[in-house]
Amino acid sequence: MPGSEKASRYRLKVTAGPDYDPATHQDVSVNEDQTLYISNSHASTNLAVRIQNYTGFPDGAPRTNTYFTHPSHHKDQYSISFAISFTKPINGDDLLFGNDFDNPIRDRLPPGFGAALRLVQWTIDPSLDGDAHADKPYLYSPALATWNSLRVGRQIGRVEGGGKLPEVHGLVVEEGEDDGVCVREELGVPGEVAARRSHFHSEDKRKEWEFEVGRVYFADFGNQYLDFNDFTLRLPGFNINALHYIDEKTHSLRYVLKNRTTGDVYLVVLFTLVHDSEDQNPVSGQPGKVKGGRFDWEEEPSAADVE
Repeated sequence: MPGSEKASRYRLKVTAGPDYDPATHQDVSVNEDQTLYISNSHASTNLAVRIQNYTGFPDGAPRTNTYFTHPSHHKDQYSISFAISFTKPINGDDLLFGNDFDNPIRDRLPPGFGAALRLVQWTIDPSLDGDAHADKPYLYSPALATWNSLRVGRQIGRVEGGGKLPEVHGLVVEEGEDDGVCVREELGVPGEVAARRSHFHSEDKRKEWEFEVGRVYFADFGNQYLDFNDFTLRLPGFNINALHYIDEKTHSLRYVLKNRTTGDVYLVVLFTLVHDSEDQNPVSGQPGKVKGGRFDWEEEPSAADVE
């Protein structure tokens, strides 16, 4: 596995926007006490991103956040937390959250990837589905089943400029609180995280749920497995360095919230690795040259990439 010396060649930059196009993105102030507002014709979102031991951009960004002192999150390595309100109703089975890529990664997957994916599906997220060998690879889960926390908030009507959306930078999303408790109770949705996620592993249960127009939904996603400090995915029995898993054209890891039926995109969060020889604006800069499916500054993936 590439060591800390190789990882130190890179710094992380986080951007987010309402679309796949990086030109629509804004820089995310990681770990800062501020909320980023994002909107399009489908949804309005207030976003906060926290990363433990953060050493990325911008210079001077806090290395951590008090979020990681919370009893529920003291082991977590990162958090994507947001409040969102939709402009059209969405069936619960249609809302997906996960990773996708613009270019093939099948030639870059390290040995042991298949076993690691099955382990994730078995122990962490049974609802995870996708195709890492496709021309445009993806790994999605139903949002209702994969989010670490889900809170149903109040009705706020149409959002203009984010003024009605609650800020989330100082918030730890707690499961099942707020004015929307009755919404969950009417559908028999459990109030505990593990029970709610298990409940929504059922497609039929997801189809009973509707994300209402104008209601605020709070979500938090993160875990203890992906360490952005050295770009390693740490699973029981497996350590896989993410440098060989990221998109070969933009060297980034993308999280997207989208509709499986309509294709509508609501939120995109982009974690981009910036090599120390690159322009410090990776959104508009050019990636390194690719040779044989790899960047000119990368080594060939091997069994040593998996512990």
